[in-house]
Amino acid sequence: MRILFLGDVVGRAGRDAVIGALPMLRARLAVDAAIVNVENAAHGFGVTAAIAAEFRAAGADCLTTGNHVWDQRQLLGEIDGEDRLLRPLNYPDGTPGRGAVLLTLDDGRRLLVVNLMGRLFMDPLDDPFAAIDRCLAGLVLPRDVEAIVVDFHAEATSEKMALGHYLDGRVSLVVGTHTHVPTGDAMVLAGGTGYMTDAGMSGDYDSVIGVRKETSIGRFTTKLPGERMAPADGPATVSGVLVETDDATGLARSIAPLRHGGRLAAAWPDF
Repeated sequence: MRILFLGDVVGRAGRDAVIGALPMLRARLAVDAAIVNVENAAHGFGVTAAIAAEFRAAGADCLTTGNHVWDQRQLLGEIDGEDRLLRPLNYPDGTPGRGAVLLTLDDGRRLLVVNLMGRLFMDPLDDPFAAIDRCLAGLVLPRDVEAIVVDFHAEATSEKMALGHYLDGRVSLVVGTHTHVPTGDAMVLAGGTGYMTDAGMSGDYDSVIGVRKETSIGRFTTKLPGERMAPADGPATVSGVLVETDDATGLARSIAPLRHGGRLAAAWPDF
């Protein structure tokens, strides 16, 4: 199974870039399933059901989020009707929405997508390690599901790496989001799980992690609130990772970063 994961979409620039490129990426990379983190898609803050529908129409099979999931308050009343738009699994019981979804592809193969959020330097949610254990209890690759992807939305690289090794051999891919900077450590771990610490953002990199430079610099240099943070709107790089799994095991055969357009050097999977 060939699975494309695209990192945090930031603002209109990132939204337009991903929506415009996704049909081409699916075709040229022979993608079986596409997952997109959209937690900054609505002017840099959260997402709405209407924006989610645009990504789905462009070819995204599942959408993940993170700590900005509720920035657009209307989503609180919409997310229960969105079965392929996830919020982090380790929110407390009773939180609207869902943290995992089992997708059935057109060819009948099954893909479980799980959205988790870290706790180091983040909101103090429930333990993500315990939450993923409960989610995976009784599930065996590939007997019960052909592939499992975990989006770990976290700040600390140590926490992301720890989860990757913790799940090694139990899931197909652990990919980090949130920092908006793509890392150079895409690899298959010893037990067969594909891993990348951060997929990077899909947005304008002539910015401070997607925010207009002047606004962000002003906050650092004056320590005053200043104008409201707004996403940069220049040419965007679509950033993410492609993983190919073995249907016989459910584990990763190959993994490689993808970067397309915008300011960053291009990266194109060669498998």
